[in-house]
Formats: sequence, C-alpha cells, structure tokens
Amino acid sequence: MNDLRAARATWLEIGEEHVAQRIDNFLLRHLKGVPKSHVYRVLRSGQVRVNSGRVKPEYRLQAGDRVRVPPIRVSQEEKPKAKPAEFPVVYEDAALLVLDKPAGVAVHGGSGVSFGVIESLRASRPQAKFLELAHRLDRDTSGLLVVAKKRTALVELHRMLREGEVAKEYLTVTRGQWEGAGRELRESLHKYVDAKGERRVAVHEEGKEALTRVRVAKTSAAFSLLQVSLVTGRTHQIRVHLAHAGHPVLGDAKYGDFELNRRLEKAGVRRLFLHAGRLAFAHPLTREKIELKAPMPAEIRTFVDEHFG
Repeated sequence: MNDLRAARATWLEIGEEHVAQRIDNFLLRHLKGVPKSHVYRVLRSGQVRVNSGRVKPEYRLQAGDRVRVPPIRVSQEEKPKAKPAEFPVVYEDAALLVLDKPAGVAVHGGSGVSFGVIESLRASRPQAKFLELAHRLDRDTSGLLVVAKKRTALVELHRMLREGEVAKEYLTVTRGQWEGAGRELRESLHKYVDAKGERRVAVHEEGKEALTRVRVAKTSAAFSLLQVSLVTGRTHQIRVHLAHAGHPVLGDAKYGDFELNRRLEKAGVRRLFLHAGRLAFAHPLTREKIELKAPMPAEIRTFVDEHFG
C-alpha cells in the first residue's frame, strides 16, 4: 500500500449503533484500507481486546463494550467521496427508512461503481450514527428499498427476510402473451461468472432452491404486465425465472430478448421494466403491521397505457 502511516492504539466505546455486530465486521469497517487478512491476524493474536480480554472474530459487541484497537498501518489512499443525495422517502421512523430507488442507481459501491444509494445517503445525513441496507435491489430495478437506522432493526430484518416474513411484490412487463392464469416458477438457480468476469445466474438442477409466484395483471398480443412475488431472494431470480419461462423482462441486458430491446430503445424505452412496488412486514422492533407501495414509474406507466389500453 502507498502513503501509509502508523496509527496509535485506541480504545473505542461501543454505542447502540454497533450492538450485536461481530467484532471482525466492526474492525473491517473501522480500519478501512487495512487488508482483511491483517485484521484477522491481529484479532487472533490477541492484540484486539474487548473489556481488556481476548475475543474470537465471531464475538458480538454489546453496548458499553470497550474495544482496544492496536497500532495498525492504515492506507491513506484517497477514494472518491460520495455526493450527498436524497431519494423519495416512502416511510421513516427511528429504526427504519424506506426509499423509492430510481432505476439506474446502484444500492452500494463496488463492481465499477464508486458509490451508490447508501453512500450518498450517509453523505447527506452525516449526523446519522447508523445507516445500513437491509436488502438489495439490482442497479436497474426501481422501487422500495429498506435501510435500517438501528442495528437491532437490521439484525431482525435479516432474520425476517431469511424466514420469508417479508412480502415482496414486483411489477414487470415481459415479452409475449402469458397464457392461462398465474403460476409458480420453481426452477433452481445457480450463480457463476462468465468468460468476461460478469456475474450471471442460470437455471440448473444443482442450483439453490428458488420460488417465484406470478399473477397476470394485463396481456396483449405482444406483451404481458405481471405482478411477481418473491418467496426466496436469489440473485436475479425474477429475471432468470421469467426468461426461462419464455417471457423475458423488457430492457433486460443480461437475460432479455436483445433484438427486441434494441427496437424498444429506438422507441424510447431505455430501462429494465422491473419495479419493486409493494412491501408488507411486521415492524422489526414494534411488530406493527406495515404495508408500503411505490407508484409505477412514469416510463413504465406510459408504456403500459400505450400497449395495454
């Protein structure tokens, strides 16, 4: 690493925003620029102490814990800073923030993107002690995105998502006329990296179990407007399941009908027609029932009005 400086040993007191976080994850975020292998080395060697005692990497922090961080050389390499940005807020309280994310905006930095929604949100709310994504949306998917403002809410939301306690419904326009009523798509999905180094997903019998429920809203001779519910949350699940069923999502650059996409782009359609339009769940801390909706984006609404009457 270039431009390194020696850091002094410090003692940090754990506040509510880090309660239940693993000590290794806490250090990885606190010591940005330090190689992951080095963080685990100082943990296992006992140089990191919690309340003056040694802990294992899986130790979960408690309020009031005092963490000793030893002298570690930290990279001072300058990285692009996220610009403050606000997004349409659908719901907010002391523990949760639910946004209506626009299409074309990544939820976080990485994979060639310097920063995304969460980094811009933190930049616009510097006073916030804790802001973390509870789940993900693909960059080109619009709609409801849940951000936790407390770690206790984040931990519970992750449990709820794993156990299927969050109802997630998407709206999509696909190629072709869907025949018959809605149905369940149950093909197993396998993640892999293609020859270009891009992450891809394919239907494969040895993949992970996946379940998508499809309901038909409207059809025409050329297109279908579908309401899709995720029971599992696999990467690119809706897009791969629908493409495998013969109804690729319009504007899908990975799994779609590329010739159709080119024709639609010339007609002004320049986005993935997938929108996370509804969420229903019990509040992770109060258990209050919450149902949230994000309106159909204007570009999808215009297309639907033109092609479905």
